[in-house]
Amino acid sequence: MSHHLPFSIQAAALNQIFLLAFLMFSCVPKEEKIQPPNILLIVADDLGYADLGSFGGDIDTPNLDALAQEGIRFSRFHAAPFCAVSRAMFLTGNDNHIAGMGIQGRREGVPGYEGHLTDRIVTVPQLLQTKGYHTYMAGKWHLGAEPEHHPGEKGFENYFMTPEGGANHYNNLGVLPQAPISRYFENGKEVEWPEGAYSTDFYTDKLIEYIGKNAGDGKPFFTFAAYTSPHWPLQVDENYWKKYEGRYDEGYEKLREDRLQSLKKAGMIPESATLPELNARVKPWDSLSPEEQKKEARKMELYAGMVDNLDHNIGRLINYLKEIGEYENTLIVFMADNGAAAEDFYYRDGFKELIQANFTDAYEEMGKASSFISYGPQWAEAGSSPFRYFKGYASEGGMNVPLIIAGPGVQKQGNINHSFFTLLDLAPTFYELAEVEYPSEWKGKPVKPLLGASLLSVLSGKKESIHDENYVFGLEHAGDAMIRKGDWKILNVKKPFALENFELYNLADDLGEQIDLKEVHPEKYQEMLEEWEKFSKRVGVDLSSPKAD
Repeated sequence: MSHHLPFSIQAAALNQIFLLAFLMFSCVPKEEKIQPPNILLIVADDLGYADLGSFGGDIDTPNLDALAQEGIRFSRFHAAPFCAVSRAMFLTGNDNHIAGMGIQGRREGVPGYEGHLTDRIVTVPQLLQTKGYHTYMAGKWHLGAEPEHHPGEKGFENYFMTPEGGANHYNNLGVLPQAPISRYFENGKEVEWPEGAYSTDFYTDKLIEYIGKNAGDGKPFFTFAAYTSPHWPLQVDENYWKKYEGRYDEGYEKLREDRLQSLKKAGMIPESATLPELNARVKPWDSLSPEEQKKEARKMELYAGMVDNLDHNIGRLINYLKEIGEYENTLIVFMADNGAAAEDFYYRDGFKELIQANFTDAYEEMGKASSFISYGPQWAEAGSSPFRYFKGYASEGGMNVPLIIAGPGVQKQGNINHSFFTLLDLAPTFYELAEVEYPSEWKGKPVKPLLGASLLSVLSGKKESIHDENYVFGLEHAGDAMIRKGDWKILNVKKPFALENFELYNLADDLGEQIDLKEVHPEKYQEMLEEWEKFSKRVGVDLSSPKAD
């Protein structure tokens, strides 16, 4: 008797085995190609540290407050004290002199003061493009007015921008003497400002349009929302500012004091924090006439309305990302480019001639397209509470700005991080997130190495800080200079620049930079001066000709 099974049975058994194997292997999940995270960088122009609700401010910012609850607030994040300087640094991860913006302007023939981004650096969008990222921007560029220095030459695939530092929010009437008519460019072509459009609304429309063009194609995006709000002139629809009527009738000194307390309550500053002396340019509120007080209060109402509208538009961006299914895979970074702005060019020689010929500061017109209003040092002091001074100074009030980061990989949601970080840390963060290797050369030319460090270990909750007590951060613009090492800081705010004018502060005990310790700690002072010498030589500081072209 044969021990072999009939052929038909053998074949059936083999078929069963093959079928079982097929089913087993087909059930093994295939390795899915995971899209790298999108990056949305939102920059507010001249926003004060103490404005946002989540930071303890009194302006309604529900969308940014919700973002803060989903992410981390950074209470000691430092930008540069001027817009163009900050942009040069966070878009390159390098010092402003190395990037070409040693001054907010240009010095002909002086390396580091070219007035545009140089070939010594490579930009974030340029490198992200090498990893397949779409790159978009809308808003203020301020990094070179000539076509060869526009965003399209620096890595942006789609963009709509104004090259200047300031513009009317409703039309193309210029607000700066170098640009009596504001020019706008989209993807290499000069275009007209759309009639009746409001800047923050329109820039949001453009960003949504650009993101939507390629939505669903499987490629990530880097989007730079370079808003011009709440930068002067203070202009916004009354639907946004009317809700603040009467809120600031007690004046800027009272608001400054109130914000000191509300910032403490929000956990942004220590209970021991005190207010520094008011800037000498600020007139006491009680010395103003009732008419002057009325006009001053309206300035702050308009400013609050602009911040309110900005938050509304950030909400529009966030909602759009949710609609297209990209919100969960988008790292959102919100920051201000410098401290609260104290300039009031309506009355300043060299600016007032153009501005007064085209605008009015009349109370009845305030907030409209025909009006040019700034909120000046008086309200800027409240916006920078509890720090010393405001935009334009290398003091904490000019540089310590709000930062919120939320999105994939962000742990400790709703927390506040009090460690020292700077705008130089953003580019390395984006590169690590996108798995980009920073090159030693770009387009055949050597580029300077990155100066910051990635924040990913902080965002993931593995670390609280990325900089130890020996980390040195320096900044110089037009002779206004600082060096930070650990909690120690030397600061020069006097003009013209002189080495002996550096002051020494310990920010661990003196957040408002009120107690100069250079006589108390002469060895530390000397150590910090030596750090200044090393820094200024390394980045190419040139103090011989402070006047910009």
